[in-house]
Amino acid sequence: MNELYLEIFVMNVRQLEAFRATIEAGSITAAAELLHVSQPSVSRLVADLERSVGFPLFLRAGRGLTATVEARRFYKAVDAMFVGVGRLRELAEVIKTTADGAISVGVIPSLSQSVLPDAVAHMLLERPDMRLMLSTRNTPAIIDAVRMQQFDIGIVGREPPYDGVEILHQTTVPYVCLLPESHHRANGADPVDLHDLSKTEKFITFGDIYPDEMTGIERSLSQKLQNNSRISAANMPMAAALVNSTGALAIVDPFTASLAVRTGGVVSRSLIQAMTYHVAIITRGLDTLSREAGAFAQHVAGQIEQSTK
Repeated sequence: MNELYLEIFVMNVRQLEAFRATIEAGSITAAAELLHVSQPSVSRLVADLERSVGFPLFLRAGRGLTATVEARRFYKAVDAMFVGVGRLRELAEVIKTTADGAISVGVIPSLSQSVLPDAVAHMLLERPDMRLMLSTRNTPAIIDAVRMQQFDIGIVGREPPYDGVEILHQTTVPYVCLLPESHHRANGADPVDLHDLSKTEKFITFGDIYPDEMTGIERSLSQKLQNNSRISAANMPMAAALVNSTGALAIVDPFTASLAVRTGGVVSRSLIQAMTYHVAIITRGLDTLSREAGAFAQHVAGQIEQSTK
């Protein structure tokens, strides 16, 4: 072990906590209040850390402190370490909670109210004592959580590949357009053309993700829809709920559309454009998947396929 490794080795978590708190709070006094310790304790811990790393962390001017350039660079690594520790705590809690056979599931909003409830109901008919922990997140967050084994199963809505996970089931379904019932194109069975609608209609979009990442959309059409957008929603269910109240149109997956139509006030129309929505059920690895979790994944897959018929 070389000298640098020895210097890093002598750092301890309390020193790093004191340094991180001082950076974030802006002063030794505020850091002490944040950590619920005395001001001299924080000063000593920061001084010990400075000796360990071999460069000054703060410039002292009167009663104030200014972080050095080196300290700001060092802070990024320290903060990332504490984020990692937080994730370890979450993982430990999940492992503790699921040790008795509970299944942890992360699901995207568009399937949380359409496919998932029926899959849960079927699972509980077979195994009344089964415990399920259900969380709604976006696709990147679910993939990350599955990699960390915070979720046994993830139900996501983006085209693969997904690094670090295995796909248990996947399928594609066509996007549809939601219109208010009062819209002049609401009646009829023919598919609507987004190029025509984009000439006169306002659309609800999803920031930088939609519509650019919709599989099959033309870049020029995507730009038109963005130009005609005055509302950016967080997810498809939110966009669907806004169609009736605002009069703007939205392109959504058929699961979200079906739920919105049942709620009332909107109609769903198919598209001329061949745009597809990808749905997948993922897990960290088949070797880590319990039989109960595998059975639940099959129920979800069955509900997805049934909903697309």
